[in-house]
Amino acid sequence: MADLDRVFDELWCDYTALNPQAEAIHRLLRQRGDTVVNDHIALRSFAGPFGLEVLAKPFLDRGYRQAGTYRFVRKRLRAHHYEPPRPGLPKVFISELLLAELSQGARTTIANLVGQIPTDVVGTTKLLSTGRLWQPLTCAAYRALAGESEYAGWMAAFGFRANHFTVSVNALRSLANLGELCQLLVSHGFELNRSGGELIKGDAAVGLQQASTLAAPVTTQFADGELVIPGCYYEFAERHHVAGELFSGFVTDSADKLFESTHRR
Repeated sequence: MADLDRVFDELWCDYTALNPQAEAIHRLLRQRGDTVVNDHIALRSFAGPFGLEVLAKPFLDRGYRQAGTYRFVRKRLRAHHYEPPRPGLPKVFISELLLAELSQGARTTIANLVGQIPTDVVGTTKLLSTGRLWQPLTCAAYRALAGESEYAGWMAAFGFRANHFTVSVNALRSLANLGELCQLLVSHGFELNRSGGELIKGDAAVGLQQASTLAAPVTTQFADGELVIPGCYYEFAERHHVAGELFSGFVTDSADKLFESTHRR
């Protein structure tokens, strides 16, 4: 499985280049004697020829198996998660924007972007962390697209790459739970997602509690100038036993709020 390790290393290097706060949190936890274990990564896509099944293929070819299926009605998304072939590898969560539910103008803009993607990257690991495979939009076109769908705006700006990695709270030894981790991060100046009014999404009863940073701002080049917009975020997950088994899936209501970590503020 060395090839999978290489894939995740490439995804991590690309991700941390956009989100240096993840490395800072790693250092903070290592200084406390913790080993950071990755619970899952998340990838985004547009429905169509470069949708979630295409992004999933390199993982399925390497032993991953499809598990949960999810629908986010308000955000016009669907998603699958994939379980790894061996312990020590992260779960993979892949979502896609349902283009048929957008306006004709947004669909046309996205079709123009997707039409520039080279076909030779389909089904390959290259697609996973190459980023934006199209010419940049104008600032006005980006704002119009993001105004209709923050998810679409993020994809147009950043392309194909890990949207977030996730610290497994279960693997931490210096902290008892996700609440203690959130307190530590806030005390060190990290700004966390408070969508829904709470830092922690979910509870032990549903098997999963999650929190995240707000996406770090990134100066991003567009066709006619630069904008500072939210890039990637870092997530934290604590899994609980349900009916005697450690919960391995995801909770739609919580994930819906965590998607907002990349919304413009």
